[in-house]
Amino acid sequence: MPSRTSVLSLAVLFALSFLPGCNNALNPLCGSARPAPLIGSLSPSTMSFAEVQQGALLIVFGSHFVSSSEVVINGKTISTTVISDQQLRVTITTGLISGPGTVNVSVHTPSGNTEDLGCTSGGDSSALVLTIT
Repeated sequence: MPSRTSVLSLAVLFALSFLPGCNNALNPLCGSARPAPLIGSLSPSTMSFAEVQQGALLIVFGSHFVSSSEVVINGKTISTTVISDQQLRVTITTGLISGPGTVNVSVHTPSGNTEDLGCTSGGDSSALVLTIT
């Protein structure tokens, strides 16, 4: 029979694992939580408006990408192909960019259903700047 101390310790650990904002590592039900995406670089980081008019390919490199991750350009979510957990591909068109200048590129991952369990899940990356000449 387990000691009172070990039962109490287990009960405290179990209770703490369900507090909102708790560390996902402590909550066994957070195993399916989606990580917040991190964005590292764009390729290319500069493209001409003529390329945009033809439909230019943009590759986003980073980490923690999942099948539901989406590229966001100036606040507009666009159709994204997830190549791996470190690479996303999108086509940039004049429907997104109307002329030369700079645009903010970020990645969004929806939270999924583990947020109800006190798990952090999904989120938005920081933004990088894509320059259109």
